[in-house]
Formats: sequence, structure tokens, C-alpha cells
Amino acid sequence: MEGDPPVKAVVMAGGEGTRLRPLTSNQPKPMVPIVGKPCMEHILELLKRHGLEDVIVTVAFLPQAIRSYFGTGESIGVEIGYSVEESPLGTAGSVRLAAGRLDDTFLVISGDALCDVDLTRLVEAHREKGASVTIGLKAVDNPLEFGIVVTDEEGRVERFLEKPSWGQVFSDTINTGIYVLEPEVLKHVPTDRPYDFSKELFPLLLEMGRPIYGCVLDGYWQDIGNLDQYRQANFDALDERVRLNIGGIRIRGNVWIGDGVDVHDLEALEGPVYIGNYSRVSPHATVGPYSVLSTSVTVRERARTSHSIVDASTYIGRSAVVEGAIVGRSCDLRAHVRIHEGVAIGDEVTVGAESVIMPGVRIYPYKEVETGSQLFESLIWESRATTRVFGKSGVSGMVNVDLTPDVAVRLAAAFGTALERDARVVASREGSPVCRMIKRAMISGLTSTGVDVADLRVIPSSVARHLVKSEGYRAGFHVGESPNDPEVIRIQFFEQPGIELTARLQAEVEKHVTRGEFRRVSAAEVGRISYPSRVRESYASDLLATVDADAIRARGFRIVVDYGFSAASSVMPLVLGPLGVESVAAHAFPNDATGGPGPALAASLGQAKRLVPAVGADLGAVIDRAGERVYLVDEQAREVPVEQALLLYVNLIARSGRGGRLAFPVTVTSQVDRLVEGTALEIVRTEASLPALTKAAAEGGVVFGGAVGGGYVFPEFVPAYDAVASLLHLLELLATVGRPVSELVAELPQPTLVHQPLPCPWGVKGLVMRVLNERLAGRDLDLTDGIKVFDERGWASVLPDPDEPLIHLYAEGETPESSSELADELRGVIEEIEQGEQAAART
Repeated sequence: MEGDPPVKAVVMAGGEGTRLRPLTSNQPKPMVPIVGKPCMEHILELLKRHGLEDVIVTVAFLPQAIRSYFGTGESIGVEIGYSVEESPLGTAGSVRLAAGRLDDTFLVISGDALCDVDLTRLVEAHREKGASVTIGLKAVDNPLEFGIVVTDEEGRVERFLEKPSWGQVFSDTINTGIYVLEPEVLKHVPTDRPYDFSKELFPLLLEMGRPIYGCVLDGYWQDIGNLDQYRQANFDALDERVRLNIGGIRIRGNVWIGDGVDVHDLEALEGPVYIGNYSRVSPHATVGPYSVLSTSVTVRERARTSHSIVDASTYIGRSAVVEGAIVGRSCDLRAHVRIHEGVAIGDEVTVGAESVIMPGVRIYPYKEVETGSQLFESLIWESRATTRVFGKSGVSGMVNVDLTPDVAVRLAAAFGTALERDARVVASREGSPVCRMIKRAMISGLTSTGVDVADLRVIPSSVARHLVKSEGYRAGFHVGESPNDPEVIRIQFFEQPGIELTARLQAEVEKHVTRGEFRRVSAAEVGRISYPSRVRESYASDLLATVDADAIRARGFRIVVDYGFSAASSVMPLVLGPLGVESVAAHAFPNDATGGPGPALAASLGQAKRLVPAVGADLGAVIDRAGERVYLVDEQAREVPVEQALLLYVNLIARSGRGGRLAFPVTVTSQVDRLVEGTALEIVRTEASLPALTKAAAEGGVVFGGAVGGGYVFPEFVPAYDAVASLLHLLELLATVGRPVSELVAELPQPTLVHQPLPCPWGVKGLVMRVLNERLAGRDLDLTDGIKVFDERGWASVLPDPDEPLIHLYAEGETPESSSELADELRGVIEEIEQGEQAAART
């Protein structure tokens, strides 16, 4: 009524929401998002629209989550005060706690029930009737889950029924939990125990004869009590069955797009759809009807969502499908994942590639589902997360998904803590802006631990490794892109004398990352950053000193080099020029300006094949983006397979008459042993990892190392993969032979090695290896890495993958047929063990 004082509002936000788990496992129920905003924010906006700007919020479960988000309410245009429930007090008890601030008529509303009802009309009805209590009522089809309120024709309440049976249903009007009350009714609420409005206070007031009225509310009202209701509330918002302030611009009637959204094709959005600020929908991805994507969600190529709610900063990988599901904040759904209807996933869950989450499964926050899993049961207590930080080639992750700048800072702080105070570290990177971002974050983390950093900027990792070796730096790191996916960043770590980080130091770093224990130095001890000059020139000079320059000059090579936008293009001319090598370059400059990916390996090889005959080159060399690996094309424009390229190096070294040791992983073909028979060379076998190979290469007497894949090590210079050094040493070896590459390759033995990756769950890997070891006892075995068994036909090896739920099977016989036979025999044994384990699990 005109002249009446403004009504205060009490928002009850203490709900824990157990039926909404896993969405409410780590946040209070009022904070679950409805079209990009917490449910409670929509309620506060409703209060604002009806002039109820003085608000008290009662909080209990995780109160700081609410206080930190809403603060004083200034951003919404209301003034918020908080009343904290230290112990459960019930609905009436929580409001009673704030009674000191309620000196006139006030309204109570739930922060976790979505509605757009006319609150002004409810307050007016209360004052018109002179009521002590007015209850907002709503007609529903199925009142069994709610408290029924029976009123007379005047609207006065006659009786209450809490969650009645159908035999007790005398009305379809239910209690919405929205009340207008006079402050004196709170005097009847005891302070020594929990007390409820509808179950205790209102029946007491009714018995006392106090005027309690019901007012049937028009408009939308939906309790967010369970996952189905939560999903439906979002869909109702998209269908505009509830009037909400949905952010962003509106197109085509039922598609809402927030600020800074990157959508490649608007036709890929099938309304009704909501896409929050800064989200990204890649080419050929589809956002289907009833998709709600909150802030900063990424949907990669060929992925699809429909009838699903996806919370902020979640990543949906290539060709993944999310249908009828609810996905929490900061989740990572990898490529080809399938999330079925009814699935609910909590915050910060990682689902490995090609996994399938079956209908109705719930995954609680902070879990990791391994690659290739089929999840039929909810994942609640078990944590499948790993404490492993290092993979097969350093640390890798999707940029701004699982490898963010803050993650890089912590990783670098752990690295610095594992080193001595005042240690000196070298930093380098590839040319893209994302590599620069991660490298700078790493430098910040390192210097915070008192470690000095020499920043070499854009340069091949081999140059950084050379500086570590030649100038006595303690360690170094290099930031580059994955050769298979420019969205994936790879951080390589190395130590004296340029080898990959050893297992001992890796374990130290992982320990500090897991425990969060970092050495933080005082302001005066923060590490210094320097920018060494002429490191390329010193690298080139030292490399030239390790080859027979006169022999290379005398041969007068003409070559084609495709740099693949590698930083090696800034180094290679410094060694080819003094040797008189004429080179034709392609893709020669790092694309720092664009930050786009370099050419695919197949494209670079194709370019080299065209250029070699066109310019009459002796050979073509394709260098990978990291400047580590080199792939060869002979003078007849034919690609040299990587298996043959490794044998070419071994054969040329054997012909040169050199002595020493050659280091190879246990999985490399036995043809290398045959090529060095009768020479002064000796083969050393290592574990099938780059750290093991470089560590062995750095030991005395090793002159060459390598593995299939284009990576070669000449440890006299740097004990690591180095494309520039590899090409230069190849030119030296070819110069002394004086024959074309094609002839030399034609004379090489044909490898018969086969490699088969076999799916194997993480939990079964250990069992497979144990049973295999037992069954092969007494045979001729090599246990350097995995299990390698020999017989008269050849050998076969079983090697568990350290990063994926796979077992690698290698086999080599005299012929391809015998190799396949060996592999099939061992695969049959492995599958028998896995099937036995599955049968045991079912029983």
C-alpha cells in the first residue's frame, strides 16, 4: 500500500543439496548455474525487479562460496547482509537468527528454487488481509513431493499436509517456500533447537488462531531439488517458460550468445541454445538444441552437444558427444568421448580419450577416468587421478585447459625447489605466442625459488642443451608444441650435460607438485633473468669442430631443407655456409607473428620431394618443429622410411671404421647388431624411453644413439636429439663414401619388425606383466625394459605404456610372416590373461 515502508527480503541459501550431487559436492545448492548464472542470482534479480533491495542472506553450507561471489550485492543493485548458521537451525531457526535486523514486514524466499512470480502482489495481499503470515502457493500437477496447503474461499489457511499420500490430497496448491511475515511471529521460534516454518511454526500459529493466509501465485516456480529438475529448469529458461535476465545478444529468436564468443559457423547452433561469454565452438562442431554452455567452454572440431548443461571452462574434445548430460566446471573431456543421457559429472573431472560414460552414471569432482574406459557405475570415492607429472617426452597438456599459466608457474616452482638455491637454468621455446606465454610463466615460477634463468627466447632445444653442457648450467627447459596437435604444449626438461631429466630429479619435481611444497625466497633472493648473446654462433662453432669440414667442402653438396617453421632455420645456415653446402630452404622462418601451426610432416615431405629433383639436390631433409628430428628424401625424390634411415646411419658409421658403442632402445630392430658385426662397434640396449637413451648416450664411449622416428644422438656434441647435428654428421658420413643416398638405402636389410598396441586397463597391466613373467620363466629373456623373449625364430617384447592404458607388443623374425607369428602368439597369451581377470571380476 502507498506509504508503507519498503519490505526487506530474506534469501535462504543454506541448502546443501544432497540430491543434486555431484553438482553440489563442492558448492552450495543456490550456486548451481541456470543459463550461466547461479540460481540465487536469478532470485536476487527478481527481488530487485520488485523493489526489494534490502536483502539478508542466510548461509550455512560452504558460506564463503556465496559471500565471495555476491559480496555486498552492488553488482546486482541490491544491498546484501549475511547471517551465518553455525549449526543446523531449520528454515525458521535460520531466519530467527537474523531477527535483530527484521523490524517490519519481510519476505522470505529460497535461493535454490527458480521462479518469476509476482512478489509485489504477494506483499500487497499480505497487507490487505492484515495477515501475520502469507504463504505463496502454486498449483501443481503432482503435489506428493511438496507440502500441501488447504485454504478456505477467503484464502485463510485451514490445514497443512507435509508430503501427503494421494488419499490425503485435498488440494493441488503447494507451499512454494515464499512467505511474507510480520516480525513478531519469530518470537515463537525456539533458539535451542532446529525449527521449521511449514512443519512447526505455521501449525503452531494456526493453532493459536493467528491469521495465516495463502496467496496463489501466477508465473513459473520450480524447486531445484534433483538433477532432473535442475536440467528441466535450464530447458524451461531456454523455452522462456520462466522470465529471466539471460545475458548476451539474442539471434534467430532462441539462441543467446555472450560476449567474446568465437563461433565458426552460426548455422552449427541449433536453438534453443545458450552460449556463455568467451566460449569457443570450433569448425564442424555442433551445438544442438537445449545446450547450455557457460563461460569459456570449448567445443572442438566435430564434437556435439545437445540437451546438456556444461559449466564454465570445460573442454569438449574433438569428435566428443555430450547428450542429455550435466557437466561441471573445468572438466576435460578428451577426443571421441561419449557422454550418455542422465550422466552428471562434477567439477574438474578428466575423461580420457575414447571413453564412454553410460546412462545415469555420476562422477564426483576431481576424478580421472582413464583413456578407453567404459564406465557403467558411478565414480564417487575412488580417485583415478595420477601423481605422475612427466610423460614419455617431458610434461605435456592442452594449453589453457590442463596446462594453464598458473599450472606452469607451479610446475616451475617445483622444478626450482628440486634444484639448489642459486642454481642457473636455461630457458628456450618455439616460435608461437602460446609457447611464449608458458615459458614466461615458467620463468616466473623458477625465479620465485631463487633460481637464475638465462632466457634464450626462440631457439632449438639442442642449442639450449649445448649451452647447459658448455657453460655449466645446472638444468634447462624448452617449451614447444606437440607435432600432432598445436593445442598441446610440450615442456622438455634437461640437465647436465644436456640429457633428459633423470628419474631421480623427475621424482623430486613430482613430489613438490603433488604436495604443493615450494621454496619461496625473500625479495632480495629472487632469481635474476639474463639474455645471453651469440649462443647460436658458439653452438655452430662447436658443432663444426666435431666434423671433417674439409671432406664436406670437397664433396660440394646441394641439399633441400624444409624447416617446418622450426627455429633451426636460424642456426642451420651458420653451419652449412662455412662448409660450402648449397641449400634450398622451405618453411624457413618461425611463424611467431601468426602463432599458427607449422606444415604437417606429410606436407613438408611432399614439398621436399618436389624440390629435390627440381634443383638437382643430393638429398632432402625435413626438420620437425622442435628442431630435434630429421626425415630424409633421397636424390630420386623418394622418402627414406625412418626404419631405414636409422640403419643408414648405423651402416655409414660401421663403414667409417670408427670404434665405440652405439645405444639403442630394446625395441629397435636386431638388424643394427648385424650391421656392426666384425667392426669395432658395440651395441648397448637401453630402456625404451628418451631419458634412458640420452643418459646412456652421455656415458663414456658412446658415439651414436637413436630410435625409430627420426631422432638421432651424437653425444660427443650434445647427448640429445638434434636435427642440425644429425644432418651435419650425415653429410660428413656421405662425403667419405661418395655414393648417392638411394644406392646406400637399397643395400640395407629390410626390417621385419612389427609393432602392435594392445588396449589394457591400468588395473590389469601389473597382472599381465606378472603372469607373463611367470609363464616365460626359464626362457631366454631380456628384462631391461618390459619383457623381451628370444627363440630360434627371433624375439618378441611386451612393454606397458607409461601414459595410456596400452601394452605395446613388438616382434621381429627373419620374415614378416614369422614376425606376425611371434606377435600373435604373445598377443594370445596377453588376451587370455585379460579375459581371465575380467571373468574373475564378474564373479
